[in-house]
Amino acid sequence: MQNNIQPENKVQQHRANPWRPIISMATAIENRYAPAYPGACEVGVSKRRRSLGRYGLTKSGASKMSLPEPVETITQPVPHASATRDLRKTGIHPDHWYPLARSRDVKRGKPFGTQFAGDPIVIVRTTSGTLFALEDRCAHRQVPLSGGTVEGELLQCGYHCWTYDASGACVSVPYLDKERTLPNGVRGYPCREASGLIFVFTGDESKASSAKFPIVPAYADRRYKTRVLDRRVACHYSFMHENLMDMNHQFLHRRLMGGIKTVFLELREGDDWVEADYTFRRTRGKQPLGEKFMIGRATKQTDDTQRDLMTIRTDYPYQTLKFWKAGSTEPELSLWNVYIPIDREQRINHTYGLMSIRAPSVPGLIHLMWPFIAWFTDGIFAEDRHIVEQEQKAFDRQGADWNQEIFPIIQKLRGVLISQGVPIEN
Repeated sequence: MQNNIQPENKVQQHRANPWRPIISMATAIENRYAPAYPGACEVGVSKRRRSLGRYGLTKSGASKMSLPEPVETITQPVPHASATRDLRKTGIHPDHWYPLARSRDVKRGKPFGTQFAGDPIVIVRTTSGTLFALEDRCAHRQVPLSGGTVEGELLQCGYHCWTYDASGACVSVPYLDKERTLPNGVRGYPCREASGLIFVFTGDESKASSAKFPIVPAYADRRYKTRVLDRRVACHYSFMHENLMDMNHQFLHRRLMGGIKTVFLELREGDDWVEADYTFRRTRGKQPLGEKFMIGRATKQTDDTQRDLMTIRTDYPYQTLKFWKAGSTEPELSLWNVYIPIDREQRINHTYGLMSIRAPSVPGLIHLMWPFIAWFTDGIFAEDRHIVEQEQKAFDRQGADWNQEIFPIIQKLRGVLISQGVPIEN
């Protein structure tokens, strides 16, 4: 396109706004150095940008300038070039064992309805105690089978009494002549019970026997007391993985925990997993009572050999956190989590977790400490829930993932979640 502004008009514009050359130069500097820090909107090098060298980011050499009017800022970040799919539009892979109910919630003789990524599923505990899971729909009129009744080892639809066995086959229609062929049934799902949870294999049934089944050793270890986590959170499951993995967010919990300095130690990774080691230093306030009952008194660090250690691991699709006191070979805290998408768009997840705390040597003392531990962890979980739901709302407003991620462990985590996941169908 030709420039139609005449030379004399350019001179007039310059006289009308003598700052135009400086603004143009500032804009050029900003555009030149923006890729080094894809969230920078001010011209110059801030303290924050200079500190990014520890994460392997490029440092800018621009000097700070003071302008008479603000330079227009970038309002929509450019997606990272390596992103192959928007993480928030990536579905969790169904070919895994997922807990869809707590054992205590599935009673004998009473169907339990739940969902996985928009697919309704009914879990049944028969009269003999056998568990099975089916599509939660009757093949006849598509009404939920969870509204039906359990008769012995069978599930009867509450509408016309079509009856299904543990495989999902229709075995009886009361008003159908015996000579007539029975209708097709519904899909059945492999189902297992462990660690106080009922797991369903939601993907290709032929892969169920070879898929890794989550083992949580601390749940059965009498040295630990375990709390089952069971809550619904209005966000994509990836926000949950990021929230737990990135311990740099301790400022969020300042009201409950005081000032905490996070020290990132090491990153390890594989094709479907990533884990990080951290240690911590208290910079302000006293150790909360609930935290003290969970992990003991904070260690006073004298050197690198005397420090507490936290390891967080995403082993797709599960996530774990373990905390060791300095010099200990057994963790004080062992947490296992998984985030189950409820709706088809996967903007809501049901978090199931097993939080195991090592009991003190005094018999029964852990039970006296438990209310304080529950109060403290409920407060932490409430703050985490609020912030990840805010992240989801931001994504919904923007329609895409605008996050400018600089922390290497989260960059690696996002890669695992994208590569192991599947596209969400519109």
